[in-house]
Amino acid sequence: MTRVTIVGSRGRMGRALLAAADTAPEVELVAAVDAGDDLAAAVDAAEVVIDFSVHTVTASLADRCAQSAKALVIGTTGHTETERTQIAHCQSRIPLVWSANFSTGVNTLFWLTRKAAEILGPAFDVEVVEMHHRHKQDAPSGTAKTLAEILAEALRLRLEEAARHGRHGFTGERTTTEIGVHAVRGGDVVGDHTVIFAGRGERIELTHRASNRETFAHGALRAAVWAQGRPPGLYSMQDVLGFS
Repeated sequence: MTRVTIVGSRGRMGRALLAAADTAPEVELVAAVDAGDDLAAAVDAAEVVIDFSVHTVTASLADRCAQSAKALVIGTTGHTETERTQIAHCQSRIPLVWSANFSTGVNTLFWLTRKAAEILGPAFDVEVVEMHHRHKQDAPSGTAKTLAEILAEALRLRLEEAARHGRHGFTGERTTTEIGVHAVRGGDVVGDHTVIFAGRGERIELTHRASNRETFAHGALRAAVWAQGRPPGLYSMQDVLGFS
């Protein structure tokens, strides 16, 4: 059994993790903390820490986990480049499972997106469309960013040059080296992601829709169990599922 602490326990995903942990026999929930709680004690009590807090917390949490030799599962998104560098620095000391999405279905979408891009190549225009609830604070979603990164790598493009985050005004004709990324917000949508491959006379769309957060919660717990005892390093849900 893996002793787990949940950081960000009062958020939407935190509450879903608490519910999932109650029905997961391979997990023992030893602490659930949020802003203002004793983080140090909660980290020390666990074997693996799961972070679904806010992006400003993760770097200091990763450093604390590294000091205590605790594995860390990161589901929080929206980190700045500086924060990402600070977090990644801890991979030499502890196992970090860092994923934009812990759903088995979404990670299958990642795999399918890469294969489709490799097969279809630059003859097909690629666009990513995501929709989330009105309260989500970062855009595009971490999952959409990962999809765009996969497309850029498969198509041998530099994402910082290829990405088009929405379009407005007179943009001119679409080039063959663009990756469109579009964020939609509204209502209580848990998370929808679609990758569009548009060619001449045909179009392929790969879509994943989440109807609740349970799938993400169970995936994060699965990652926590998997991380226990792993050597230090940076891992993803693709590693957990054996897709890598």
